[in-house]
Order: sequence, then C-alpha cells, then structure tokens
Amino acid sequence: MSNDKSRKSLGEVHGSVNTSGKKTGWKRILSFLGPAYLVSVGYMDPGNWATDIAGGSAFGYSLLWVLLMSNIMALLLQSLCSRLGIVRGVDLAQASREIYPRFVNFVLWILAEIAIAACDLAEVIGMAIGLNLLFGLPIIWGVCITVLDSFLLLFLLNKGIRKMEAFIVCLIFIIAVSFFLELFFSKPDVSELMAGFVPSMPSNAALYIAIGIIGATVMPHNLYLHSSLVQTREIENNPKGIKRALRLNFLDSAIALNLAFLVNAAILILAASVFFKNGLYEVADITDAHKLLQGLLGTQWAPILFAVALIAAGQSSTLTGTLAGQVVMEGYLNLRIQPWVRRLATRLIAIVPALITVFYYGEKGLGELLVLSQVVLSLQLGFAMIPLIHFVSDKKTMKGHHIKWPMRILSWIITVVIVGLNAKLVIDEVKEWIALSENTLYIYMLVLPFILGAVLLLIYITVKPILIKGAIGQRAMVPHVEKGSLNDIASVAGYFNIGIAVDFSTADRKTIAAALQMGGLQAKYTLIHSVETPGALLYGKDIRDLETESDKNVLESYRKELEKQGYSINVALGFGSPKKSIPQIINTGSFDLLVLGGHGHTLFKDIVFGTTVDTVRHRVSIPVFIA
Repeated sequence: MSNDKSRKSLGEVHGSVNTSGKKTGWKRILSFLGPAYLVSVGYMDPGNWATDIAGGSAFGYSLLWVLLMSNIMALLLQSLCSRLGIVRGVDLAQASREIYPRFVNFVLWILAEIAIAACDLAEVIGMAIGLNLLFGLPIIWGVCITVLDSFLLLFLLNKGIRKMEAFIVCLIFIIAVSFFLELFFSKPDVSELMAGFVPSMPSNAALYIAIGIIGATVMPHNLYLHSSLVQTREIENNPKGIKRALRLNFLDSAIALNLAFLVNAAILILAASVFFKNGLYEVADITDAHKLLQGLLGTQWAPILFAVALIAAGQSSTLTGTLAGQVVMEGYLNLRIQPWVRRLATRLIAIVPALITVFYYGEKGLGELLVLSQVVLSLQLGFAMIPLIHFVSDKKTMKGHHIKWPMRILSWIITVVIVGLNAKLVIDEVKEWIALSENTLYIYMLVLPFILGAVLLLIYITVKPILIKGAIGQRAMVPHVEKGSLNDIASVAGYFNIGIAVDFSTADRKTIAAALQMGGLQAKYTLIHSVETPGALLYGKDIRDLETESDKNVLESYRKELEKQGYSINVALGFGSPKKSIPQIINTGSFDLLVLGGHGHTLFKDIVFGTTVDTVRHRVSIPVFIA
C-alpha cells in the first residue's frame, strides 16, 4: 500500500472516457459502461459450457442455485476490484507487490499464470471443438489454428478500445441469442426449473461439478483485470466523484455479470431439459451435446447455433487472458515484454496439454480436461481474494472509501466457503489417490508438500497485511534511478532544440550528457519517455494510472535537476510503443536532433522486448544520435 500523497490516482483515475464533463442522466451512465463487459466474457467461455453441461445432464436443474450463488460472489468480488482501481489507482497485482516480499509475489504470479493458462486452455479446446462441429475441421488442426486468433485480437487492440468493446458486445450478443433460441426449442419445465434454485448437493460428484462451476464463474484472473480496466474512466477528483464512479461501475458490473449469468443458466437448463430428462446423465462432453441436440430437439438449427455460440465464446474470452496476463506480469514482477510475445507464450502453454490429451486420450478426453481446467481456476481463487479484501478494507489507503463491516464480513464468508470447498475437494482427491495407488510414496513426497506449501502461503497472505497495517511504504512500480544522478554534467555548444529519449535506467546519464554536450546552455531540451503499460497501449494519452503518474514525477525530477544547472528543459510523455510515440512527439515539434540511448541487449532479447532505434530513425526526418 502506498503512502505517496502526491499521486493523483485517488481522485482522478486514468480515462479513455471523460465522465466528469458529461451531463446527468443516460449520457453519464453510458460513459461508465464498458469495462465490465470486457471482464464478463470470461464468465461465459467454453470452460463454463463444460461445467454447465456436465451439471445439467447429470443432476438436472439441481445445481442452478450454485450458478446463482457464483454470480452473486462474482458481483461482490468484481465490485471490490473496481473499488480498488477507482480509489487507489492500482490494480490487484500492483497492490500486492507493494505489501508482500519479492519471493511471495513471485509465487503469487506463478499461481496467477497457472489460472490464466487454465482459462486459455478452455478457449483453445472450445475454439477447436467449435470449428470441428461447424466446418468438420479435425480437432488437432483446430487446436493449432487457435495460435492465430491471438494475433487477430492484438490487431483489434491496436485499433482502440471502442472498436474492441464493440467487437466484444457483438460476440456476447451472438452467444446470448443462440442460447435463448435453444431454450425456445427445448421448452424446459418452469416449475422444476424454479426448484433448482433451492440449495442441495446430490452427491460428491455434484460437489466436484459445483466447484468447477464456481471456478468457471468467479475467475481469479478477472479480479486482476477488472481492477485495471476500471481505471479507464476519468472521474472528478473529489469524494462525490469517487462515490459516483463506484456506484456507476457497480451498475456496469451488475448488468454485464447478470447477462453472463443468464447465458450460463441457459446452458445448464438446456442440458437439464434435453439430456437429463431423456436419461442421458453422462453428457459432459461438448461434442456429444452438439451431436444429440438435433435428434432430441428435432431441428437442424439447434446444433448450428450451438457451434456458432461456442466459437464466439472462445474468441471473446481469449481477450481476457491476454490482458490479464499482461497485468499480472507487470504488477507482480515489474516485467514488460512485447504484447505479441506475451500472447503467444500464453497460448502455447495452453496448446501443449490440449495436444497431449488429443494424442493420448482422443477427443473424448477434452471434455474432462475442460472441467479440470475450471477446477484449477477455483483452487487459485483464495490467493487473489484474500489480498483483495485486505486492500479494500484498509481505511487509510482507501481514503475513507473502504468497505464497511457488513460487506467485509460477507466477503470473508464467501472466501471461507470457497477455500473450504476447495480444501474438501483436495482432501477427497488425495484420499482417493492413496486408496487406488499401489505405491503411495510419490504422493507423500510430491503432492503433500505442495499442499502444505499452499496452506502456509494462504496463512501468510492472510496474516501479513494485519501485522504491518499502518506501516507500509510505497514500492516503485518501475526501476527509477535515484534523484541527483544528473549533477555536474558538462556541455558544449551545438544544436538548438534537442529531444532526448529516456527510459529511467542507468544509461540515462550518458544519454543526457551526450545531448547537453551538443546543445550547451543555449539549446532547449525535451525529455521524452513512453509509458508502455497495457492501459497505455489501449487508451493512449488518456491513461492516468499509477505508472503514468510515477513516470511524470521522475521526468519532473530530471527537469528540476537540470534546470538548477542552467539548462532549459521541457518534458513530454508518450503512450504505447516507443516506436510510435517517440516519432509522433518529434514530428509534431520543431526538433533538430533526437538523442537515443542504446538498449544494451542482443538478438534474443530484441525478439522478446522489441527494438526502438531502427524503427524510430526511419520515422523521423531529423538526425538521430545514439549514445
């Protein structure tokens, strides 16, 4: 948690949409709608389909209450995320990085990446199955083709947030219409359907499916993503503006997540009314469900709509993992890599288990793998929920916008329920392994230490914020250099208007020194830095997140140090890729020289992190000096 009172993010979070200048009424409300829809797509991905179909076919309508409970949990948790992002201007991963030690953050990052990979695995399998059902494309080829859709989404990201939001809303519309038409064909029994909202747990097998439903609905990586996306609205920097933003963002979440609930409920109801009522209790596979729909419903449109909705769900949900992966990596590790490398790495991690399953177990094994991926998501929930509740409960850092005791108690109850259900599932599974295994040594040597480590980590992240409450200092989000590092730099006469690209590394001293030697005291200098966070890539100059404010502060410290030595200094902040932002700043100004520092790495790191110098020098019409 941060003590830096100079940050403006408490009252003015970064904004792709200016909400403070809107009139009252629908215009203001609509200006806040958006972030929750990008999050909600993760609540209707193919992983949800697998658990909903399995639950509906095996237990009829009896698990509908689990869907409703999961949706209420999701709404509460997503509202806590939006509260964290709006009030403090940090996402969940950044907030964790400020309070926990480096090693603990690394472990939390690993767990978050596992959850993201599990989610992406569901998208891979869902897309491959959808392509197979609609076009007859072999599953193995469909899995490989899913590598390409990640680049399509990166292309859409570069076109701007409005186009991306429109794309997502269109896909959600396709999914919703498809399943509501399916319900029309299936004609469910309304009285039995309503009875499904009465809590019951038919068996241990139902518990496994129920936990999978919770994991598929309350996704841990969405907690990280929402706390970041909610900062896309610019709000008034006062308590009234913050309260309005909290209220309207809750409305945004309520609309989006209730729509996701209706879609998930439609899938479970479809499975219950078509498969369970016809005695088909083991239809847990999406492919089987598709094949049976036409015969049982008597219309060829049923399987077609099913496949189209599946492809739309896979495409829309891929975006969630992409952005969430970038948020957790930068938040926990302060590591920034090229978006396409990040996307490709996540997708390849998901493809490997899918290919192995197809090779060794055939296409039938994909359904079980989908359900397992959602259980993995549920197991990771506690590691994201516990820190989140601590952060939004802190009165000091939340500046009076912390959650009150009733909400706090409810949040902890939900956490205890989820962690408790997960603990029961793990214990039951381990007991079954021990009973069925002839050699239990590997279980005691490998599985039990891992479980013990997870328990100790849960205890640590629960107790740590309580022990250090009120004594938490800010940890820089980027590796900035110390103040005073630019003193005593000599200069000689040279150019008159010089741009200097800085990256806040130790190389800045040499870069600035080279520029000052060329321009001397009579020249004007502009220090240029690019913010490369996921939000900056999406929203450009409208971003107002923690790193943007931190970068501004460091640029100002550079400027003040150099002005003390008699130099005329301006600062300019770019947003997104430096290869685009630096030339844009240079070409719109009256510069006669650009000074860049060397990046200091070679071929492999060039591929991962990207290069700037080669691209920039081709996009500007003035001399470029590389220090």
